[in-house]
Amino acid sequence: MRLPNSRKAREAGFAYIVLLPAIAYFLVYFFYPIVVELWASFFRGQPLIGQSEFAGFDNYRQALMDPRVRAAFGRTVVFATLGTVFTLVPALFLAAILSGPIKAATTIRAIIFFPYIISFVIVALMWKSLLDPYTGMLNALLSYLDLPTQNWLSTPSTALPTIVAITVWKDIGYAMLIYIAAIQGIPKDLYEAAEVDGASPAQRFRRITIPLLMPTTLFLAVISTIAHLQDLSAPYLLTGGGPAEATRLYALHVYEAAFLELNIGYASALSFLMFVAILVITFLQFRFLNREVVY
Repeated sequence: MRLPNSRKAREAGFAYIVLLPAIAYFLVYFFYPIVVELWASFFRGQPLIGQSEFAGFDNYRQALMDPRVRAAFGRTVVFATLGTVFTLVPALFLAAILSGPIKAATTIRAIIFFPYIISFVIVALMWKSLLDPYTGMLNALLSYLDLPTQNWLSTPSTALPTIVAITVWKDIGYAMLIYIAAIQGIPKDLYEAAEVDGASPAQRFRRITIPLLMPTTLFLAVISTIAHLQDLSAPYLLTGGGPAEATRLYALHVYEAAFLELNIGYASALSFLMFVAILVITFLQFRFLNREVVY
């Protein structure tokens, strides 16, 4: 039989050729590591770099029964939830304001976005200096205002909220720019029609802007949640997991199991459990935040 030589078949073939580098990239750097990680999770010891023995599901059983793992996971979910909410909500309002005819709007956007492009190592060093309980500028300001000073990163009750605040400060500019681009894509006719009908700016924002930005909100919520659930740099660089394990997030626990305890199999099981948790959380986000938008 002769193969069809239609235009549609040629276009499909060309599309697959163009997509081949991307497919190869995902196979090598995404799917292959997942398969290797799953394989390693069934061994005890160092299955990738040294001696190991088959452990079956023992690593998973140990992880699920370990109270430190459950505490780290719960702490990470709280961190991811707070970080995502306190990033997206202010970013939406900033975008709504700065997408309008405001003087120096471009400069203000650049200032807010600038922390996002800075390495977190620099961010951590800067904020550790500012929050130092003895020489930090923030406590100096509180002392000047006759307010009680704080050990921001050394007190269990304030350490995790402080890390959340630093993460939000760094990430809010990116979410703001994405929201601005989405707002600028909403047809102006919708706002003009609502204004003619007597809708106030608040009503137009609530009835038009927010519903039409739901796909953007879903995108930002998913990528922000995934990033926060896997965050290692914030607790590692700012507190080392302390004080009293108040900032010991899940990724830091996996890092210590793999590179300090050299228990690669157990760390692989921990990582795969987080992978499954991320899939479930992402599915729930799509289930509750996915809304069809029709202009």
